[in-house]
Parts: sequence; structure tokens; C-alpha cells
Amino acid sequence: MAVVGTRNRRHMMAFSGPAATSVVSHQAILTAAQPYYSPVAPQDIQPDRPIGYGAFGVVWSVTDPRDGKRVALKKMPNVFQNLVSSKRVHREIKMLCFFKHENVMSALDILQPPHIDFFQEIYVITELMQSDLHRIIVSPQPLTSDHVKVFLYQILRGLKYLHSAHILHRDIKPGNLLVNSNCVLKICDFGLARVEEPDESRHMTQEVVTQYYRSPELLMGAKHYFSAVDMWSVGCIFAELLGRKILFQAQTPIQQLELITDLLGTPLLEDMDHACKGARAHMMRRPYKPPCLSTLYNLSSLATHEAVHLLCQMLVVNPDKRISCNDALSHPYLDEGRLRYHSCMCRCCHTTSAGRHFVSDFEPTALHSFDDHFEKDLNSVHQVKERLHKFILDRTASYNRVPLCINPHSAAFKSFSSSTVAHPSELPPSPHQWE
Repeated sequence: MAVVGTRNRRHMMAFSGPAATSVVSHQAILTAAQPYYSPVAPQDIQPDRPIGYGAFGVVWSVTDPRDGKRVALKKMPNVFQNLVSSKRVHREIKMLCFFKHENVMSALDILQPPHIDFFQEIYVITELMQSDLHRIIVSPQPLTSDHVKVFLYQILRGLKYLHSAHILHRDIKPGNLLVNSNCVLKICDFGLARVEEPDESRHMTQEVVTQYYRSPELLMGAKHYFSAVDMWSVGCIFAELLGRKILFQAQTPIQQLELITDLLGTPLLEDMDHACKGARAHMMRRPYKPPCLSTLYNLSSLATHEAVHLLCQMLVVNPDKRISCNDALSHPYLDEGRLRYHSCMCRCCHTTSAGRHFVSDFEPTALHSFDDHFEKDLNSVHQVKERLHKFILDRTASYNRVPLCINPHSAAFKSFSSSTVAHPSELPPSPHQWE
């Protein structure tokens, strides 16, 4: 079941010594506030390096000097440029500290911030994963039916946890699904995530979700939406796993919607209740097209009747009729994926001399909803800055570990400090095509 290669890694161990401090200070980006290092030869230190870019930051693979483990360090630069972006970062930090689920990325640590006058960047440490689903899909690595089922089960399992906390991810795509060589998967990048809005009269941000994975209601200018937008994205990824290519790949949002109707057929007027008037008018002007679902069976030999049956329930134009995460997890197609995951991959079950013991609830929900009331009275960038600075200080003080900070003497520091959002193609589109 392995999908990515592993490497032999030799790590730093803990001990005090000036020679080691000298070596580490010139090699590692991370340093501890009270450094205690072991003497390690320079050639044994794995170099720090960038491993990915997101909408709001860059991620590096670095070594935690406290225990020698490799971790992911996410840098969020220029956090306090405007109120919208600073509130989003504040929300993401709070979410990363809130999450406690095997298939959802969470914060292991947050670097100690400087004095608030110099507080401009935030550094979050998370578990280091070896690859992501996009790289696996485009690689020559063969994917079996077991791979697809295990990946899809974990995506839905993590998403059920998020939705049970009333959180919409709003950017589910293969690049935001991190994977290890043992096929364990974690949902990451919550820069666009938010709590569901129960009041349908309140408008929500439309410029969310990377275009290829955007749901029809978003493409048609819906002012309000719910967790079904994430389920559409999962359906697109499911098809991509089966066929090893993007299902709906268009140049513009309107062309994206036309590709969807080419496959699923022209939607009924009642199925476009969430669309804006301009989008409904455009769709009704187009020649009628019947569904062409046979295309899904031709994705690959992995597209069995059960697989296509589940996929068709995810790829439904009307979000009110789209399958929920909970119902998708109950589909027979995922029975084998669930069994394989809980037989040898998860940490929620345990093994004794009498055999493997399974937990009673395979898809746990959040203990309580994520509370976003902290955002309600944030009316200025300075307010957000003060609140976030205090939250991080309080959080680092509660770890009972030596705090971490950036080492400006590191050989890689110059490259790391200049890292910004270098890939604008990763940003979600912001179309206003129906106005």
C-alpha cells in the first residue's frame, strides 16, 4: 500500500555543548530559546528546505532542535496588512490549535513571537508529511482500488470531523490532502476555512475553492452555501483518483460550468435555486443536454458500479440533493477502505495479545463546535494583532516545553526569510462573471 518512498534519516539528539551549538546555529532554521544540543557532524544534518506553498504562506521541512525530529514549519508572512487577511490568519491559527483528529492537520507548536511592535510574521509547526495527493495522482505510481478506497475514506472521515464542528474547509483539492508512505492522509491548509453561516440572508465570500473543484452553486454565484461545497470537491477528487486526471479542467468559471453540464446534463430550474439570476438565465439559454454518466465508467478499470454509484451522489448540481459526508461514509463502496484503515493504519484502535480491538465509532465527531465569536468584535488590524499575540504567548507558555524561535545564523535563513506566497496560481479564482 506504500505510495511514496522513505529515506533513512539521522537526527540530532539532546545534550549540551558549545561545539554542537556552533554546528546547529549555522545549519538549522529553528533554534530553542535555551539551546541544548548534541555534537553532530554537519554532514549528518538534513538540510532545511521549502516543500510547499499555499494561499497564505510557505512551508519548510526543518528539524526541531529539542528532539531531532523533522517537522513542517509554516511561515505566514505579512499577516497584518489588512483586516480581512489578518482575521483569516487569526481564525486559521485558532482552528489548528482546536483540531484533534487523525485525518486533520493540527498545530504541534507555535514559535514564540517577538515583542508586539515587531510582530509581523507567524510560524506554526505541524507534523511533516511526505507527499500530497496531487503528486501521487500525477506520478507513475500505480494506484489500486484499495488505495482509492483508503484515501477516500480518510478524506471523508476528516471532513466529517470538520463539518461536525460546523467548519467549511472551502478549498478541498489534492494539494491540500497530505499523505505519508503508509497511506495515512491528513487534510491541511485552513486559510479559507470558516464556520457555517446559519443565517441564509447573510452573504458569504464567493471567491473560494480552486476552480477545478468548485461546486456548481459557487460557479453560479450563490450568495450563501453550506458543507455541500466541500462534498462536491471530494467528488471531483474521487473521479481524479479513479481516472488519474482532473475531471473538470476549464480555462474560465463559465467554461467550468459548461463542462459540468456536458457530463451531468442541463440542470432543472428548481436545481438552481442557489444560483444568481444571471447564471440561471445563462443556463436556460443554452441548448438542452442530457446526462452522459457513461463517461464515468470509462475513467478506468477502477470505476466499478459501486464506485460510480457513490460518485454520482457526490456530483449532484443541486447542493440540497448532494450526498452528505456522513451518508457517504455509510456507502458499501467504502467498507473495505474502512476495514483496511482500522486494521493496520489508525491510532484510534489498539492491539492486545487477544487481537485487534476496534473503537465503537470509526468516524468520531468534534466534541463541540468551533467557536468563532472571538471574531465578532475585531474591528481593526491592531485589535487582531494584540489578540493574536496574546493567544500565541499564552499557548506557548502552556506547552511546558522549551520555546522555539527562528535562528538568523542558519545557512538557509536568508532564503527562508525572503519566502512569500510565490505561486499566485495556487490562489483561488475570484470571478464575477454573472454581474
